[in-house]
Amino acid sequence: MVLIFIFITRYVDGCTGRGNPDEEDGMSRRGIGIVAAAVAWQVAVTDRATALCAGDCDFNGAVSINELVTGVNLALNAESDAVCIALDVDDNGQVAINELISAVANALDGCLAATRQTVAQTYARILYANYSDALVGAQALRAAVDVFVDAPNAETQQAAKDAWLAGRPAYLQTEMARFYDGPIDNEVDGPEGLINAWPLDEAYIDYVESAADAGIINAVEEFPEIDADLLVALNEGESETTISTGWHAVEFLLWGQDLTANGAGARPFTDYVTDGSGTAANQARRGAYLRAAAELLVTDIETVRAAWAPDVAGNYRAEFLAAEPNEALRRILTGMGTLSGGELTGERLAVAFDTKDQEDEHSCFSDNTHVDHRNDEIGIQNAFLGRYKSVSGPGIYDLVRIADPTLADATRDAFVAARAAIFAIPVPFDQAIQGSDDTPGRMAIAAAITALNAQTDHVADSAEALGVPINTTVP
Repeated sequence: MVLIFIFITRYVDGCTGRGNPDEEDGMSRRGIGIVAAAVAWQVAVTDRATALCAGDCDFNGAVSINELVTGVNLALNAESDAVCIALDVDDNGQVAINELISAVANALDGCLAATRQTVAQTYARILYANYSDALVGAQALRAAVDVFVDAPNAETQQAAKDAWLAGRPAYLQTEMARFYDGPIDNEVDGPEGLINAWPLDEAYIDYVESAADAGIINAVEEFPEIDADLLVALNEGESETTISTGWHAVEFLLWGQDLTANGAGARPFTDYVTDGSGTAANQARRGAYLRAAAELLVTDIETVRAAWAPDVAGNYRAEFLAAEPNEALRRILTGMGTLSGGELTGERLAVAFDTKDQEDEHSCFSDNTHVDHRNDEIGIQNAFLGRYKSVSGPGIYDLVRIADPTLADATRDAFVAARAAIFAIPVPFDQAIQGSDDTPGRMAIAAAITALNAQTDHVADSAEALGVPINTTVP
């Protein structure tokens, strides 16, 4: 056993009592010291399989003094060639105090054993934390929309756009929990089609360049009152593209059509001005629609979050954790593999690559599609490694490492390669898909598709190695 003491001192101004403004995450370069003392026991490494845990840089199932020192150096941004993904639990490129504390706890108590049950438990913890963050983002968007509709001007419109952009990453990282009939997209009452359905026929909602009176907003006689119940009833009312709710409906109402090559949509805030000076028609109805769509987004994400809440008898999480371990594992791997293959590679990259059509990109109104791709990939990788921000524990990697260490490392490397390839796609995506196949944008997308295909194959191989074969095509 190793006994480790970490003393952290935060320097404060004697007059104001406030922390040093140059500190980052409560840490000062001057303000952290480490004193490490080893008692006369060596950290015990048992013959059980241990998970990739915070601080275990060399993946040997234990956290050593040297690894803790590496963590402190990385936290201080000291000159170092060290790389330790196990210290950067939330994968934000930095090592924070909470991550160091987790590493110390693992040094003292040992790393958690990787079993099918502990992997399922980690996955459930990840999803509850992830959906909680997605809910916070949706609530912030709702609040910003309310302010904008109450007082439409350029500043409040931009604030609402900023809230939409800020809320997207957390939600996108939850999408690895789709495709296995879970609470997000089960056929009975899964709200995914209300939350993130696309592609969206914008003329179903509001005016477009070629039709000034198009959409629900301008159909005053047919739909005299716009509220949440109406939007739910009309969602996908005519086809899969007649979407009336969710992130992309709000996106269109904030940005409008993207009619330029090098920028996002440019809907004027005056589309919401109701004093007689506004642009377009039915400004009050447009505001009512935007409010209702933002409110629905909160309600629907709350529903999914509740399904993953801990210690709630009868909810989905309770059923998931009570299921036969191989069944829980099948669901986890199906979500990962299908998002990686059929959805991200196929629907979101390959289709747009083939058609070169802006309408086939995921967030076409805001030019935010690159963020969608990146965070979908991060979410899949989180499930594989068993981590999300401060949550960490046994992941799929750890189980595969027991069955086939070579495959586990090859799959981990495939994730690294795919992530790098996705981040290398030029922005904006709607311009990267244009041109001949030897243009930088199209070459980068083709490389990302190739890397994702390899990643998907490795996920499927990992499932096979664990005795739970999966299908990675979109249902």
